[in-house]
Amino acid sequence: MRLSYNRAAMKIFVTGGTGYIGSRLIPSLVRRGHQAKTLVRRGSEKKLPPGAWRIPGDALRMDSYSNDVQGSDTFVHLIGTPHPTPAKAQQFRDVDLVSVQVALRAASEAGVRQFVYLSVAQPAPVMKAFIDVRRAGEAMIRESGSNATFVRPWYILGPGHRWPYAILPIYWILERLPNTQESARRLGLVTIGQMLNALEWSIENPPAGIRIVETNGPRFKPNPKSPSIMR
Repeated sequence: MRLSYNRAAMKIFVTGGTGYIGSRLIPSLVRRGHQAKTLVRRGSEKKLPPGAWRIPGDALRMDSYSNDVQGSDTFVHLIGTPHPTPAKAQQFRDVDLVSVQVALRAASEAGVRQFVYLSVAQPAPVMKAFIDVRRAGEAMIRESGSNATFVRPWYILGPGHRWPYAILPIYWILERLPNTQESARRLGLVTIGQMLNALEWSIENPPAGIRIVETNGPRFKPNPKSPSIMR
C-alpha cells in the first residue's frame, strides 16, 4: 500500500520520547516541519533527542503535565515497559495502563484532534498480560469518544533488536500455509523504519473515529475493518 502524507506543520505532544521508538520519531517529526513537545521525567533530560521542547513531568500522575498539552494537534503515547516479558505483568498494569489513563485525560482536556496509541498485534498465543493491558488502553480511548489511531506492531527489528532475523525463514513458510497465513502476517516482524513511517503517516492523517494500523507481513497498513476507514 502506498501511503500519502499531509505535510502541513503540526503541534505534537509525545510521551515516551526518550525510548526506543520515541527517540527516533521525534527527530523525524522535526525534520518534517512539525513542532514536538516531549514529556521528560527528572533524570532523563539528557536522553531527549534534539529539536524537541522539553516538558518536565510524571507520566503516572494526573495533572502533572495537562496544561502543557494545550494547543497540540495530536497526542502520541509511546510509553511502555521496556523489554516486555510475561514476568512483568504487574509493571504493565502499574506503568503502561496508568500512563495511558493520565495521557488520555490530558489529551481530552486539551481538545487534541487525535490520540495515537502504540498498542500491540492481537490476538496472539503469548504475552497475555501485555496484550490485556493494551486492549484495556484501547477500550478506554474508544469510550472517551476521541479520534484515535491504534498502531499494532508485534516485534520491531532494529539496533539491539536483531535476533528475530534468524526466524524470518519460518515466517516466510507460515505466510504461505493457508492455516497460518493470517496469524503470521498479523504477528509479522517490521523494521524500525517501517514503524516510524506508520507513525508519521498516522500523525499526519488524522481519522474521524477510530482507526487501526496493523502489520500485514513485513509492512503496515490500515485495517479495512476499522470504523473510520469503512465510512
